[in-house]
Amino acid sequence: MVQNIMVVDLDRCIGCKGCQVACKMENGVALGSSRNKVLTIGPTGTYPELEMYFLPVMCQQCADPACVKVCPTGACYKRSDDGVIVIDKEQCIGCKSCMRACPYEINNFNNEMRVADKCTQCVHLREIGEKPACVKNCSGRSLIFGDINDPESDVSIALKEAGSENVYTLRNSGNNPSVRYILRNAKWVDVIPQECQGQNWREK
Repeated sequence: MVQNIMVVDLDRCIGCKGCQVACKMENGVALGSSRNKVLTIGPTGTYPELEMYFLPVMCQQCADPACVKVCPTGACYKRSDDGVIVIDKEQCIGCKSCMRACPYEINNFNNEMRVADKCTQCVHLREIGEKPACVKNCSGRSLIFGDINDPESDVSIALKEAGSENVYTLRNSGNNPSVRYILRNAKWVDVIPQECQGQNWREK
């Protein structure tokens, strides 16, 4: 079974937010909304031994997605051919249940259409053999896309080269997130977006 995911090499991410801009332009995301976000994690530690890194957060394409479970109309569903979670705007009634259920607060609301909106991994581009807009436009080449169940895919190769000790996921709330993060040069901070304030996170 195909499960397309993102692998993010945090050691290469420079926090430029080019992925956010590319996504908004490619998908016509409404003003004030974003299908992905880049958080600043840190600085942590005690001076002069400080660490900081940038954390791109997009739909985690969960194996057990809470957003799908709570959708009353079936508008939010997981595609069988690639494992990607999408929202059928024709069936969405704008109840925002999926937004409240997502532990990463990554779904948003299109006020003009009155429907929920989320990352589709640019399904329209993938159908013509291209990569998602965020991947194509990542200046640091930190975003890697592919089928994690294919041992020869770019994501599988990147994860193998990184080593399991350097691979992380966002906190699992029973939803089993699929996105993998590679971090070798700093200490991973177990944080989810709603714990970040003002796009920055500080150790408490």
